[in-house]
Amino acid sequence: MMRSMQVVKNIGWLALPAMLAPTLALAQETTPTLSSGDTAWMLTSTALVLFMTIPGLSLFYAGMVRAKNVLSVMMQCFAITALVTVLWTLYGYSLAFDTTGMVADTINLNSFVGTLSKAFLSGVAVDSLSGTIPESVFMVFQMTFAIITPALIVGAFAERMKFSALLLFMGLWLTVVYLPIAHMVWGGAGSLIGSHWGVLDFAGGTVVHINAGVAGLVACLVLGKRKGYPSTAMPPHNLNFTIVGASMLWVGWFGFNAGSALAANGSAGMAMAVTQIATGMAALAWMFAEWLTHGKPSVLGIASGAVAGLVAITPASGTAGPMGALLIGLASGVICFLAATKLKRALGYDDSLDAFGVHAVGGYLGAILTGLCADKMMGGIGLADGMTLGSQLLAQFKGATFTLVYTAIMSFILLKIVDVVIGLRVTDEQETEGLDIALHDERGYNL
Repeated sequence: MMRSMQVVKNIGWLALPAMLAPTLALAQETTPTLSSGDTAWMLTSTALVLFMTIPGLSLFYAGMVRAKNVLSVMMQCFAITALVTVLWTLYGYSLAFDTTGMVADTINLNSFVGTLSKAFLSGVAVDSLSGTIPESVFMVFQMTFAIITPALIVGAFAERMKFSALLLFMGLWLTVVYLPIAHMVWGGAGSLIGSHWGVLDFAGGTVVHINAGVAGLVACLVLGKRKGYPSTAMPPHNLNFTIVGASMLWVGWFGFNAGSALAANGSAGMAMAVTQIATGMAALAWMFAEWLTHGKPSVLGIASGAVAGLVAITPASGTAGPMGALLIGLASGVICFLAATKLKRALGYDDSLDAFGVHAVGGYLGAILTGLCADKMMGGIGLADGMTLGSQLLAQFKGATFTLVYTAIMSFILLKIVDVVIGLRVTDEQETEGLDIALHDERGYNL
């Protein structure tokens, strides 16, 4: 009897590895492992997105202002880059991407904003991973998105905001507007817009472009028009800067969109392809629309069209196919041209460098068309289980409109607070003299 029991026991021990094999295999499959290929691509993408702000956006905007304000715009973009870097490290990353308390099928406070459990980058160590890449790389990649978004706003109120007011407003805006929207869209299972509503935003149509463009419109309305606008001509002083900056944005945008796959895979490859296709189509669409309307195609027009296409394809870059990219490019080139010319002239607002006309209008259009172009009938990857074309379009509309309304209200409140505390606008004398000399005691050009 004892011998029989020992045999059974031995058989049990021998069978143990076989019984544990499925469990061990499952653990092996679900345990994240570092991919050197994915990491290399994300390091590259992070550098490309930072390159979009400094020097890309800086040059793009600097060329479009008057010569007396060229350094002020560059200074604003550079200072925003530094400011957001520090705030992102202190608390921004945690509020945007911390998932503590989030539940997939429940809407709670953490569906709107993260907690401070990762403040000061707590837990972001050398060996901590986010999927197949180091969490430190993911953190800096997302930081570059947080940097360029408020920098885009600068284009709407260029040549008239105090530098101190800009720093205070951008710090508050990042905290109150950008971080909650980023969390609601990209926060993962349990986030309001991305998870519960099912909104598709691969690389930032709502988070970056609607957010920045709407804030820019509110800012230019609160600040008021530039002195002499629109009766005084205010042409771009250096279109060489603008076309070089636009070219840098185009190249850097591959990191923005293809990098949002967070891996070196087929999704990144298609994101790169549709980004190029939509941008080319939008540049041509704006150029021909301007040619037909004004008689001549301009350098500023084709550059603006390219940026409009980049903006509009951003939310769809992970779900659209080539035919969808052509549609988005065509629509964004024509509609953003009309918004930046006829709409602005009809309503009379002074959006200095067309931040609203390109980013808010292009972002909103792209967000809606993302739902259409994701469908397989349009060559997209297909809709999620349980989603129809109608329900996906409704979700896109809800997400884009919620972002528009939330950003408009909160930006207005923040601007009014800053105006009461330190004042928003430079004096008439400073504006006439130019912000380069008046605020920074420097000249962009020694004549």
